[in-house]
Amino acid sequence: MTLAVPSSAVAVPSLRVLPLRPGALLLELVGLEETLSLYDAFQQSPVAGVLEIVPAARTLMIAYDPLSLDQAELLQAVAARLGKKRSVGVTETVDIPVHYDGEDIADVAELLGCSTSEVVRRHTEAEYTVAFTGFAPGFAYLSAPGAELAVPRRKSPRTVVPAGSVGLAGEFSGVYPKASPGGWQLIGRTPLAMFDLARDPATLLRPGLRVRFHDIARSSMHAVEKTAVVAKPRAGVPSDIGNGIEILSSGLPVLMQDLGRAHMAAQGVSLSGALDHGNFKLANRIVGNRPGTPALEIAPAGFSFKAIGRGVVAFTGAPAATSVTSANGDVASVDFNTPIALDDGDVVALQSPLSGTRSYLAMRGGFVVEPVLGSVATDTLAQIGAVALGAGTQLAVNSENVKKPVLPGEQPAFAMPKADEIVTLDIYLGPRTDWFTNEAVESFLSQSWRVTPQSSRVGIRLSGEPLERLDRNELPSEATLRGALQVPASGQPVLFLSDHPLTGGYPVIANVAAHHLDLAGQIPVGAHIRFNALNAFTHIDFVASDPQ
Repeated sequence: MTLAVPSSAVAVPSLRVLPLRPGALLLELVGLEETLSLYDAFQQSPVAGVLEIVPAARTLMIAYDPLSLDQAELLQAVAARLGKKRSVGVTETVDIPVHYDGEDIADVAELLGCSTSEVVRRHTEAEYTVAFTGFAPGFAYLSAPGAELAVPRRKSPRTVVPAGSVGLAGEFSGVYPKASPGGWQLIGRTPLAMFDLARDPATLLRPGLRVRFHDIARSSMHAVEKTAVVAKPRAGVPSDIGNGIEILSSGLPVLMQDLGRAHMAAQGVSLSGALDHGNFKLANRIVGNRPGTPALEIAPAGFSFKAIGRGVVAFTGAPAATSVTSANGDVASVDFNTPIALDDGDVVALQSPLSGTRSYLAMRGGFVVEPVLGSVATDTLAQIGAVALGAGTQLAVNSENVKKPVLPGEQPAFAMPKADEIVTLDIYLGPRTDWFTNEAVESFLSQSWRVTPQSSRVGIRLSGEPLERLDRNELPSEATLRGALQVPASGQPVLFLSDHPLTGGYPVIANVAAHHLDLAGQIPVGAHIRFNALNAFTHIDFVASDPQ
């Protein structure tokens, strides 16, 4: 579909509107400058109903509330903002000291046909702008047109790049906020922390800020490695609350969760939160808590805890045999999806589930944990949030936080999938379906994909007949959603879950429909997945036309 947009004194760039799923669109522009101009136009003139905008190299991902803003209205707002120049104003400049001793600086000089000192000169004389954030919290993609420093990524990425490393890749420069794998060409290192939870905002570099680098001597460098700052459960049960739990055993780490961190994309932080929102909310509803009250997400392994004081708990999600042993030794079996009254000293034991992947434990009042960036969610990829909980951890609950009665008889929205089952997930094709051959798209929809053991809260790695690419170009980084089906070079899709990266550099062939996101988070290793397309892939072109 092509839409004509009247031109004006300012030329209107062409744009493609690519589908994600209802409530989200990907806007593809000509280049970085056009992308940043449109992003700035939305910042200067916000649109009611737009929930979040994630800029990238040449795309904007717009998430919106379809109940208050329909797609046609959103596209009208896009058309009205196309072609507008970026606002000119006083912009903060961040100065970054760098010791230019990077492992790849000689290779960069060779690629550019110049000396290493010339690489340093170009890098320090350029004025960079933070184009967008992604890859990891605090990682900013820095753009400086005319810097003449464009180089390809390394052919073989490093397994570990030290925190503070300054690198180049394509048209961008960037600084690694923490030790992580990476394929950028390293030219130096800085002592500045790119991401520090003791700072507000935690991210040093945010979209729109200007950045200058300057050369420093080795003697002025100090340690750049900075361990992640996390929200820590309170040690012990505060005397003014009087009840809680003590974890006795856990086959796998137990994670504190809520519904995630909204509106943190500008800091490079994705939503995270519970894998199964429905069962997480159900557990809280059963014990009378608010829907987003902190609760525990339990991986598929044995788990036990002791009650400290009296309380009411509920288990939901992946069902498992559960028992309560009282202080006098009496043992009773208890059910999922129902309130369970506990006395001081009761020991609750949860076996491994036979279906699903995550169980949820809510306690009336909610667990008391300090939030990080407005949430207690444990993001395993970004390493933000409460530490993984194990034997000996004591958690308090806030009994005064309860206003509602318990609700017995609540039931989950779906049956938990088993390892020997085929699970059908509804999906929306796009945004990069046309990067694959027609045969690959047919294969994607017709075959059963096996869930491999290399799966986590970040994503489910699938195995099947590889999908062949039609477009073999390198895809500039762009925003991804929970439920995105990204296809790396292997041709084997990865279904992103709650802890997915904010941006990714491989094409996304489809996105799981919102009503099946919770189900996707409960599919166990060994199960198979079939995808059911709810749409035919199409896109909308905006093309400038002469005014009438």
